[in-house]
Amino acid sequence: MKMTTIKMKKKLDELFKNEEWQTSFIRDKDLYRIEGAESKQGVSINIPNVISKYEERGDAALDELKFHVTESLQMMHEEHHLSGQEQQIYPVIRSTSFPKETKSEVPLLYSEHTAETNIYYALDLGSTYQLIDQQMLQEQGWTFDRLKEIASFNVRSLSVEPKRDTVAGNDFYFIATQDGYDASRILNEAFLEEMKANAVGELAVAVPHQDVFIVADIQNDTGYDVLAQMTMKFFAEGRVPITSLSFIYEDKHLEPVFILAKNKPKN
Repeated sequence: MKMTTIKMKKKLDELFKNEEWQTSFIRDKDLYRIEGAESKQGVSINIPNVISKYEERGDAALDELKFHVTESLQMMHEEHHLSGQEQQIYPVIRSTSFPKETKSEVPLLYSEHTAETNIYYALDLGSTYQLIDQQMLQEQGWTFDRLKEIASFNVRSLSVEPKRDTVAGNDFYFIATQDGYDASRILNEAFLEEMKANAVGELAVAVPHQDVFIVADIQNDTGYDVLAQMTMKFFAEGRVPITSLSFIYEDKHLEPVFILAKNKPKN
């Protein structure tokens, strides 16, 4: 018998029964919401997607869903104590070929991210920002770990409202707010865990340039080709290009996807 929305809601009610959480059902959108009882921050689950995965994988799909949702909620509710200009510090994604020092030969501060990308740190100045270098850190008397923690917190505070497009049975989500930190949202693990929980297929992401972040729910082989073409196009057009490769998100890790076009037009 096919699983109905109401039956799945009952399963989710049991799955997410917790004194620290509140759950709700948005009937007209087929969404199930889990949020902190006090903070009201939370995760929205697409019930039809859950049903699809449940019919394919059974209770294992629900166990995986609970894990990703729990991880996302925990990340949202970590406590941080920040003050002053610390709230203006954000991470920015750059290619591994990006300069490692200023024109004055002062080392820029960065962390390794993937084989294709590094994380730099920026002080937001309103209409622009300044990359933080070793000298600035020493003048403040800060440790690099403190800088990374502050930047990590701040990127999670940025709004994440993707626009969705479906192509050849695959769902693509675009974040392009033009605030200078669109690609940085790839570092928001709470968001990635929420997207992973909702994905029907394999979750892939791409940061072709600074001002766009692409998340893809790949449900068939064509999806990889579409993502590859899309990423290459954005990469070529971007003001601050990062990488033309996309990544698979699995177990909180990003692995580059090397995609050969399978659907080349025939002459």
